[in-house]
Amino acid sequence: MAEILFPALFVLLALGLPVAFAMMIAVFLALSLGSSYPHLVVVKEMFSGLDSFPLLAVPFFILAAEIMTGGAVTMALLRLAQSFVGHLRGGLGHANVVSSAMFAGISGSALADAAGPGSMMIRMMEKGGYDRSYAGALTIASAVVGPIIPPSITMIIYAMQDQNVSVGSLFMAGVLPGVLITCMVLVANAYVSRKRGYMSGDVMPTFLEIGRIFVYALPALSLIVLIVGGIRFGAFTPTEASVIAVFYALIVGMFVYRSLRIRDLPNILLKAAMTSGAVLLILGAARAFAWVLIIEGIPQQLAQTIISWELSPVVFLLAVNLLLLAFGLFMDPLPGVMILVPILAPISFALGIDPNHFAIIVIVNLTMGLTTPPVGSLIFVVSSTVHLKPSALIRELPPFFLALAAALLLITFVPNLSTWLPQVSGF
Repeated sequence: MAEILFPALFVLLALGLPVAFAMMIAVFLALSLGSSYPHLVVVKEMFSGLDSFPLLAVPFFILAAEIMTGGAVTMALLRLAQSFVGHLRGGLGHANVVSSAMFAGISGSALADAAGPGSMMIRMMEKGGYDRSYAGALTIASAVVGPIIPPSITMIIYAMQDQNVSVGSLFMAGVLPGVLITCMVLVANAYVSRKRGYMSGDVMPTFLEIGRIFVYALPALSLIVLIVGGIRFGAFTPTEASVIAVFYALIVGMFVYRSLRIRDLPNILLKAAMTSGAVLLILGAARAFAWVLIIEGIPQQLAQTIISWELSPVVFLLAVNLLLLAFGLFMDPLPGVMILVPILAPISFALGIDPNHFAIIVIVNLTMGLTTPPVGSLIFVVSSTVHLKPSALIRELPPFFLALAAALLLITFVPNLSTWLPQVSGF
């Protein structure tokens, strides 16, 4: 079956089929031409992959992000980010990056980051004299922190694939790497802004003005503290946290910012349902794909082969980085996690690599794949937002990809970035 599965998948992806449909069709072809299993097993495995209580957190976090976006939260975060860094050279670009990091603590998704505050910042940057394609490329790079800074949909899925980590430990492990990635993208924006002469159009606000803006944005920022703090101190599980986030977002949008109205809710619910459906369809298809790999014994064979090479942990991590970056060219993070983690995580654990450290390496690698063609979902989301050809955005991406690669190397070779917070938090 494997001899049919992988060629079929790559051909279908090359033809431009969505990842979920490419995986499902590849599995059907593998079963039809390479085995005697009934096709019904594909449907069974898809439903089995979705029959999970922790997975309920995914649609609820998506709904919370949609409610917060519709409740003036995005503008509050943009104003706060601009008050911090808007007066610096390349200030609007810096505000784009910082607002993405803040919104990551609400959305848990790179695509939501790019489509939410990212789209607004692109328009602001263009009015401020920035090249539109550069503003789009900066938005693509800054959105990478979406699944790294908690909460994170990708981390929830990862914890379901690796029993050596928990959602809470991964949430804590992602904080410092997320801050590092944000800082590296800020450095890249500062370099390009100085080179191209992008100046600041803002006067540095007074501490009193910053304090007022901070107080206005505090209800939005408090959601991050509520989610991470509640999970850390055992007040609720990640799934319960997602439900609490929805109710908190409703209260903040309706009664604090007073920009969310009852008549807005049907459209918000529809958007959240469509996004959740797309995510869950990918997860179901990835579960069926992973089932074929397990039946064929590929994870076990690959694990035994790699262990027999007696690689050092450093060489193994370098090889994993190259593998995942290549894999990310053709596959989105969620199916990548479901397919690769059951194979690679046991090997890394056997080599003595901290499970939280390895998890962050995997998640950062696969999320970087969203910024690279040919699949690069972030490229196409931003392309449709700014009405530019993907090639125009791709030409502006090299400085940011270098910044992301530098952050990835630091995360790989400085384990404390990923392990310190989980350890001091008791995970």
